[in-house]
Amino acid sequence: MTETPPLCRFCRTPLTHTFLDLGRQPLANSYLTAEQLAAGTEQAYPLHVRVCHNCFLVQADDAVPADAIFDADYAYFSSYSTSWVEHAKRYAAAMTERFGLGPESLVVEVASNDGYLLKHFVEMDIPVLGVEPTANTAQAAIAAGVPTEIAFFGELTGQILAARGDKADLMAANNVLAHVPDIGDFVAGFREVLKDEGVLTFEFPHLLNLIQKVQFDTIYHEHFSYLSLLAVEQVLRANGLRPFDVERLATHGGSLRLFCCHMGSGHEEADALVALREEEHAAGFDRIESYAGFAPRVEAVRASFRAFLAAEKAAGRRIAAYGAAAKGNTFLNYCGTTTEDIVAVFDASLAKQGRFLPGSHLPILSPAAVRDLRPDDLLILPWNLKDEIMGQMAFIADWGGRFVTASPETKVVG
Repeated sequence: MTETPPLCRFCRTPLTHTFLDLGRQPLANSYLTAEQLAAGTEQAYPLHVRVCHNCFLVQADDAVPADAIFDADYAYFSSYSTSWVEHAKRYAAAMTERFGLGPESLVVEVASNDGYLLKHFVEMDIPVLGVEPTANTAQAAIAAGVPTEIAFFGELTGQILAARGDKADLMAANNVLAHVPDIGDFVAGFREVLKDEGVLTFEFPHLLNLIQKVQFDTIYHEHFSYLSLLAVEQVLRANGLRPFDVERLATHGGSLRLFCCHMGSGHEEADALVALREEEHAAGFDRIESYAGFAPRVEAVRASFRAFLAAEKAAGRRIAAYGAAAKGNTFLNYCGTTTEDIVAVFDASLAKQGRFLPGSHLPILSPAAVRDLRPDDLLILPWNLKDEIMGQMAFIADWGGRFVTASPETKVVG
């Protein structure tokens, strides 16, 4: 019997085109305790990404409920990345100046994590409200003086906030639009909270970079969608919103900051938005055949990495990794990596230290342990933070240590 294809999470069209199938993978941010590792009960779920031939939304199968991913033990705290905190600080200053924000304004961030962004507005005496579903990160924000609602955001949450008078001059949603299973309901919530002439900004990795730079390791269960302007614009318009400007960012391997407003708002459309539409059209994002051919390029990345591991093992060199990042877990598990290949991974997050990576089961150690292990090669898993990590770990040169990256091909970078 032929299996019924899943439906597009936005337009409900049957999904018959595969973009990339990464097989069964554990949850990328579910770091194991020693007890969990010993119990051997780790779960893996299909990680199959498809593209809709109607609206061109690239999306993973809805295999895992969101509350199983973003739970009370969710281990990602934004403030552990100094470069990301600086990025947030620059955003706060730029938005305050551009849109004239002040003590009478309200800034609402959805998926506000540990307050890494809103705290910069607080320092400028601008009222803020965070909305965050993971209790441990939300409590960290509250402790830092950032008012935070512990809730999943969507149309109902938006209506509740609006009904009590929380209407925003600026709304921010950084790297969360891809994380929601019901993207239509999620976007509808912004329509409820945003003031008539308010501004909403989304930041998300651009699908164009994922394809061109073979950034398949950004695919994991937390990321339900892989976003183009073409697809996002359709979701916005279906919910009474529209984009009016865009900035290109270097974050996360190449992201878009999309400025949005109500359909009837007075914000004029910028030339940068028109240019991006034309670029995506030239890349074929509005033609289903343009999405084919990605899987063989991903397989080539895996072959390059496995060949590197084999050569290093034959030479008697010891490899460790830096950055217990979700993208690294997708990469390591797709490549079948174990502790036979890489001895450990170092990470600054106290919430991760002492645990083990999902799937590969590499032990997570403090960066201070680098000097004790003295690896010959240090594989940088969060390649988007390469320069920051190389600066912090420059001392590995004292014993001839080298830095290695594996995307889009495995190479020594320093």
